[in-house]
Amino acid sequence: MIKKEMIAMLLAGGQGSRLGVLTAKVAKPAVAFGGKYRIIDFPLSNCINSGIDTVGVLTQYQPLRLNTHIGIGMPWDLDRNNGGVTVLPPYEKSTSSEWYTGTANAIYQNLDYIETYNPDYVLILSGDHIYKMDYEVMLDFHKENNADVTIAAMPVPIEEASRFGVVITDDNSRITEFEEKPEHPRSNLASMGIYIFSWPILRNALVEMSDQQNCDFGKHVIPYCHGNGNRIFAYEYNGYWKDVGTLGSYWEANMELIDIIPEFNLYEEFWKIYTKSDAVPPQYISADSRIERSIISGGSEIYGEVYNSVIGSGVTIGEGTVVRDSIVMKNTVIGARCTINKAIIAEEVEVSDGVVMGEGEEVPNKAQPKIYSFGLVTVGEDSYIPPNVWIGKNTAISGNTTPEDYSGGALKSGESIIKAGDRG
Repeated sequence: MIKKEMIAMLLAGGQGSRLGVLTAKVAKPAVAFGGKYRIIDFPLSNCINSGIDTVGVLTQYQPLRLNTHIGIGMPWDLDRNNGGVTVLPPYEKSTSSEWYTGTANAIYQNLDYIETYNPDYVLILSGDHIYKMDYEVMLDFHKENNADVTIAAMPVPIEEASRFGVVITDDNSRITEFEEKPEHPRSNLASMGIYIFSWPILRNALVEMSDQQNCDFGKHVIPYCHGNGNRIFAYEYNGYWKDVGTLGSYWEANMELIDIIPEFNLYEEFWKIYTKSDAVPPQYISADSRIERSIISGGSEIYGEVYNSVIGSGVTIGEGTVVRDSIVMKNTVIGARCTINKAIIAEEVEVSDGVVMGEGEEVPNKAQPKIYSFGLVTVGEDSYIPPNVWIGKNTAISGNTTPEDYSGGALKSGESIIKAGDRG
């Protein structure tokens, strides 16, 4: 086995429960983004664009779609005999069968995989962020500072800093203190959950912390390294970075792709985002349709009007239907004469004729006010919505619904319909 200078370990096992019905049947990194991509395409593309050709992808929750999408890594040029991409689910050991219980525990259970390549450095990544970053530049920074651990950090507004792990640095960018989600932050440099470790330091920390319940990088491994006097530095990143962990941030990040001057540009030649593309026919736009400022993916048929929206591949939008400020994912069919406002509609959904979505007053969702907010309508995968029903704001629908599910033909703002077997 050829020794690698740096390999990446990509944590993609998360359930993404704050995305509600969008992740009832699929892991968060496999959720569609920007019409033709999936969230995991961004860190994978960053790896190959940064010259990293060995990536371990740690999966756990609902891994099927993710595994199928990654395959042998061909779209990212990661189908290699030596290195390439390897999917690493939890597996039965001779003495026990263990799920991954925390971010660091997942890496600890795969020490043998890392050992095979005996790298000098290990890059730890999350599978659920949208950004472009050259990890090679971060590695150069790590080497220049003779660091044991380098944490990518970005400035955030001080009033938002309490949502993040915050780092406090000296004049040389060396980290002197950490605060995990502090009430009164003393710095606005937030950890991005992207780490470079010198391999011996990481191996030692993981072995030492292996008894820790739900062993996690932010809570356990980094403080352990800090307490042991390791040299820990903050690499400041000032580009676009979005944690799409909530329905609001997920919707916003998609909408930012269609700005006149997009904050995040998918069309750059020198830093391409790669994905597994289905063989689909071209899009069809009818003579009566109207489209403004939207992304329309291949294989879609548009007979109605689409404004300021992101439409996935193989989507049909019927005659007389108006879609605004919405995300419609792959192979979904929206019937005729519908009005769709500020909705996120997952894959393989059928919306019957005459449905109105996203109208009415803005009231909090009764069951899950923290998840179904932002004035959105969220429809889970494989759902069916019967004809001529009216659906309010901050609502969630999942499953094969019938007219009887809609009291008086309506789902009022703040209400949910989650059919048995689906989870909200």
